[in-house]
Amino acid sequence: MSSILISEFITSQALETLRSKHTVVYEPELHKDRPALIAALQNIDALVVRNLTQVNEEILAGAPKLKVVGRLGVGLENIELPACAKRNIKVIPATGANAESVAEYVVGAAVALTRGFIPATISTLKGEWPRPRFSTYHEFLGKTVGIVGFGSIGRVVAKKANAFGLKCLAYDPMLTQSSIDLDGFTVPLLPLDQVLSNSDVITLHLPFLPETKNLFNASTLDQMKTGACLINTARGGIVDEKALVERLRSGHLGGAAIDVFEGEPAKDLSHFEGIENLILTPHIAGVTHESNERVSQMIADEVNRFLGA
Repeated sequence: MSSILISEFITSQALETLRSKHTVVYEPELHKDRPALIAALQNIDALVVRNLTQVNEEILAGAPKLKVVGRLGVGLENIELPACAKRNIKVIPATGANAESVAEYVVGAAVALTRGFIPATISTLKGEWPRPRFSTYHEFLGKTVGIVGFGSIGRVVAKKANAFGLKCLAYDPMLTQSSIDLDGFTVPLLPLDQVLSNSDVITLHLPFLPETKNLFNASTLDQMKTGACLINTARGGIVDEKALVERLRSGHLGGAAIDVFEGEPAKDLSHFEGIENLILTPHIAGVTHESNERVSQMIADEVNRFLGA
């Protein structure tokens, strides 16, 4: 029987899956107390985290028995992968488990931005009854969605967008094909500049890497179609927020939905104030009751499998 430490929230069913096979220490607030976390890791075989536990050299040095880290999510920015590899520690992310939730957010946000639901709400609450203004907005049907990053989440986004009657284009530097076939329709894979200049909505599904840091800077944003909308549910550091704000205020971009920020929790978003066609959410695109269940159960099962249970 192995010992497992869980330093952030996991669902009750997944917790019982682990407890049925192993000794489990479940302290969902432990990530806030680094000395206590290090002390708790002395005799632990497996560590299960979300995105707030920083798994780095300091942590790993205090975990001599650690064999596996389960990540309750898909981003790995909080885990030092080279340090884990050096110690032969397996890292298991919940790849694909939150794809449905993220894709729903993207399509819902794209509809809201295209139809102007947010500014219409603001005006209506003021008693303005702005029906003539918003009757000039466009239908979502027939628009083009550019998907930047065409992995598991990007492909679910494409399927949902296709069901809405949208055309999809994609860019992914890791893919060499000219197109991808998905359930009866084909998504062309194009250079980034072509995706940007031909899409009404751009949605980001890239990891945060040195190569993607500020990938959407002033120059990149200027390549987007006039009036297009940007949706970022990937990582905040991929988008230069100040450059985005400038293009929203100038009217070059028609709107944005931002779920992730350069610093989280985001403390000062005053640079976004006064922009009407804007959705700001606290990193919730992939977090729903259902996705929490899927993510937690996937990691519980995979950690059990790795430990031989």
